[in-house]
Amino acid sequence: MTAQRTQTGVVIALGSAQTLAWGSTYYLPAILAVPMARDTGVSTGTVFGAFSAALVIAACLGPLVGRRIDLFGGRDVLAVSSVVFAAGLAMLGMAQGAGMLFASWLLIGTGMAMGLYEAAFSTLAGIYGRRARGAITGITLLAGFASTICWPISAYLEAEVGWRMVCFFWAAAHLVIGLPVNRFLVPRGTQPIPVAESAPSGEAPADPRTFLMILLALVFAVTWFTSTAMAAHLPRLLQEAGATPAAAIAAAALVGPAQVAGRLLEFGVLQRFHPLLSARLAAMAHPIGALALMVFGAPAAIIFTVLHGAGNGILTIAKGTLPLSIFGPANYGFRQGVLMVPARFAQAGAPFLFALLMERYGAGALLLSIALGLSGLAALLAIHPSSTKEHA
Repeated sequence: MTAQRTQTGVVIALGSAQTLAWGSTYYLPAILAVPMARDTGVSTGTVFGAFSAALVIAACLGPLVGRRIDLFGGRDVLAVSSVVFAAGLAMLGMAQGAGMLFASWLLIGTGMAMGLYEAAFSTLAGIYGRRARGAITGITLLAGFASTICWPISAYLEAEVGWRMVCFFWAAAHLVIGLPVNRFLVPRGTQPIPVAESAPSGEAPADPRTFLMILLALVFAVTWFTSTAMAAHLPRLLQEAGATPAAAIAAAALVGPAQVAGRLLEFGVLQRFHPLLSARLAAMAHPIGALALMVFGAPAAIIFTVLHGAGNGILTIAKGTLPLSIFGPANYGFRQGVLMVPARFAQAGAPFLFALLMERYGAGALLLSIALGLSGLAALLAIHPSSTKEHA
């Protein structure tokens, strides 16, 4: 009972810190891109380009951060991420042109590599080993409210005191809230890595399971692409399918609650089964909803957003639980970093590419996300639970 209470405390602490980390970085451009561009004399596209650069640097640094967490635990890495986030956001608040915008977002991207889900998942794997599945689900459940909590705060402050003060506010929040939570409420502990499974410093761990790694990397890349594309374009996409602006916004607002509902389903029911089942069911959700939207148009908008949101919510958990189930906790952080490299690059290019497709094909752009979703499902079907037991 005490151990359960301790784990619950860690989940609440990490979930709270993740809510702050996501809400003040990943979700920031949606609110501040336009005033930021206007005030610094650059285009909105330049602001999003700087944000994409942050995702690229996060991809490049992910394996190094993961290796560090494998060896020494994640508490100190997460604590340093709070300082890096604060420095990057403070610099962003002082930006006067494109150069400083890019420099600020590159620093924030460094913090992303150290302080978002991948680092948190790796920290939990180090603390709890194979028992981390429930904790991973718990922090994604809490952090699923990042946009719900942080968007209104950012929007209100931007309207009252300007976008620069929003950046300074979130920078202070990382120092006052994020840093002490990550440093003092998260255990340092890391699971001992057997000598036979460890790798020499600076080298990738020897792993004969390359095919499984490729399949998982494909799954994560296509799901991150679709998730990011929908986050950037969903209201407009629904209007292209025939919905009125008001109906499109109302339907798009259901994505957040649907994500939370999907995670609750994983936490309460699907956790009894192998995470492959959860991932396969979730991978089917977006293609089914997108096909319904393309065939029936606006009347299917709610069906699409609910299915997409629920599937995306579960797949976020699968990004942490599938590698843990298949490969075990040894070298988890490094492996997680490697698996997320193509996903981060796909994420960086998704808004731009999907915007081009929508300009030309309207709602027909969903054919790409349907095809990607089906390819991810095919990759998951190629992984069998029996083979994961052999490799664990």
